Amino acid sequence: MTGTFISFEGGDGTGKTTQINILAEHVRSDGLEVVTTREPGGTELGREIRQALLHGEDLSPRTEALLYSADRAHHVATVIRPGLERGATVMTDRFVDSSVAYQGAARQLGVDEIRSLNMWAVGGLVPHITLLLDLDPAVGAARLDREKDRLESAGSDFHQRVRQTYLEMARAEPDRFIIIDANRPISDIAEDVRAAYDRLR
Repeated sequence: MTGTFISFEGGDGTGKTTQINILAEHVRSDGLEVVTTREPGGTELGREIRQALLHGEDLSPRTEALLYSADRAHHVATVIRPGLERGATVMTDRFVDSSVAYQGAARQLGVDEIRSLNMWAVGGLVPHITLLLDLDPAVGAARLDREKDRLESAGSDFHQRVRQTYLEMARAEPDRFIIIDANRPISDIAEDVRAAYDRLR
């Protein structure tokens, strides 16, 4: 594969979607193909899974974890790998690390178990860089201007565990993760995101 794979991670309200759009415009200005996508919901099947996960009936933690990994397997097979094989820059809002933080740690299903499940689902695919937009969960929650979904409503302790796990993963893999302070103006965050991307070139 000749493309570049970038994942954006972080809690709710950290501005991942905004930063993906800004970086995508920057990369396209160089004449490069960009694929922007998200999990869950990056495919037609993914949109159905997303509805079930975030807005459907209550799910057991294991069911939740398996649905996320199923979405991810299909997403990689139909969107991410084909894009990378074409030489595109693929940017995804969430990837394996989200499941490790949310289901493995916060749902207490086991970090190693959830990582193994998802690495099998994606055939071992790992992003070239992962941009972790770090923010106090209370600040992120206050930014949401809509009704919260099932995961967003999980409570402050849940989201603190998510944040802590993200930071632990970033410290364990400093060559892949770049921690970016998301409690700043959008333009300042975008400068750091662009600098991280430019280091790949």
